[in-house]
Amino acid sequence: MPMPPPRPDATPRRRPRPSRRPPRPPAGRPKPRWAVRAVTALSVVVLASAGIGHAVLTSLDTDIARVDAFKDMKNRPRAGHGMNVLLVGTDGRDRIGERERRRYRLGGAPCRCTDTIMIVHISADRERASVVSLPRDSYAVTPAHTDPATGERHGGHPVKLNEAYAEGGPQLTIRTVEHMTRVKIDHYLEIDFASFMKTVDVLGGVRICTARPLKDDHTGLDLPPGTHRLTGGQALQYVRARHLDAASDLGRMRRQQQFLAALVDRAASSGVLLNPIRFREVTRAVLGSVRADEDFGTDELLALGRAMRNLSPSSSEFTTVPIGRMEHVVEGIGSTLKWDPAAAGRLFRALREDRPLAVRHDRPRPAAPAVEVAPQLIHVQVENGTPTAGLGRRVDAQLAAAGFRTTRTPVNAAERDVRRTVVAYDPRWDRSAKSLAAALPGSELRAVTGLGPTLRVIAGADFRQVRAVRAEQPVQPGGTVVRGDEVVCR
Repeated sequence: MPMPPPRPDATPRRRPRPSRRPPRPPAGRPKPRWAVRAVTALSVVVLASAGIGHAVLTSLDTDIARVDAFKDMKNRPRAGHGMNVLLVGTDGRDRIGERERRRYRLGGAPCRCTDTIMIVHISADRERASVVSLPRDSYAVTPAHTDPATGERHGGHPVKLNEAYAEGGPQLTIRTVEHMTRVKIDHYLEIDFASFMKTVDVLGGVRICTARPLKDDHTGLDLPPGTHRLTGGQALQYVRARHLDAASDLGRMRRQQQFLAALVDRAASSGVLLNPIRFREVTRAVLGSVRADEDFGTDELLALGRAMRNLSPSSSEFTTVPIGRMEHVVEGIGSTLKWDPAAAGRLFRALREDRPLAVRHDRPRPAAPAVEVAPQLIHVQVENGTPTAGLGRRVDAQLAAAGFRTTRTPVNAAERDVRRTVVAYDPRWDRSAKSLAAALPGSELRAVTGLGPTLRVIAGADFRQVRAVRAEQPVQPGGTVVRGDEVVCR
């Protein structure tokens, strides 16, 4: 199988090296858009799970480009139990042919940036994988550091988390993540678009199911309801799509969790992990587009293989850092996501202590009618279209209690003789409008081009009360943990 050309910015690949030490013992020192390329990096772990042996894996060590990710690091957190791998996704669209870039809407110039950062924790007993997404727009404060390009010394300062990579590369990214989480990172993996597509294709595609149409003009995704086996390019469209409705990045993260679980399921069920030839082929396809720290070699692949033999959708769990404030505006940086300090602290303490992120339990399904878009994803401005004093405040309060994101500042409408309550909406947010109208029985839907993402409710004389609704696919807010077997097709 032909190998991809070397990347000009990668550290020269090393010659095969003898094993310098045995794999670390389990209890010793371990190692979309959130998961667009992070899915690929985790597949490096998954596809090593056969434990096929040193002979198969030794030559693959030379296929990994290297980065000195932990050089001269001091004052690091204490090591916990298990293994923590930091996965960073970079662009790399310049490694994809022009024809495929056009087909899968990958236009634009590549950038030295990262929009995918996540921690994969492998438990010390090798029975569980916990995947924690760190949103790229998270508010972060860098530690003091030296700019690797200019040699200039910088003090710690606020940034969006993804900007740490542009400013200081892998080292500053790791140091910033450790500073924020107090979780010691043991290994670093960096991957790109090309590796993602290769991995899915060499596995023969990944099965995804959807209960509703998924159409995104930005990525070209166009899936009717049903079950689909996605090829590499189609899978890239699926995990990149963020313009399907008002759910935006939250919806994309949910789909990426579903895809990651489906990838694990496909790797485990396809037989590739037990076939040395297929295993070598798949792993080489992945590793050709990966950069890793200097110590991530054959021994580490074997250790990860032993750790991941029993990985399945039911033994994997996925979550996003709990968010305390969605639009935390910082001068000179813009809008960021501020973590919930208490909830995030509990999450990262569980990783340090090698505990499951959530206890399995069955949730009763609410009796409220189902809607396509979850209320908490829908922004609403309420207007009082009647002369009845206080009606706007009453409607706003009831919608907020039902989960809708109201402005909490209702106003009077231009017309004060509205008889039937109106839901005014931009046609691009039509499914959000239908979900909102379901909570306002008897209301009228009115399309208003250019209105934008905030829907308007003009309360009329017919208003009685807001009806509770629930999402067909409930939003998983930051901190919510789902198991892989809860999101794969059945």
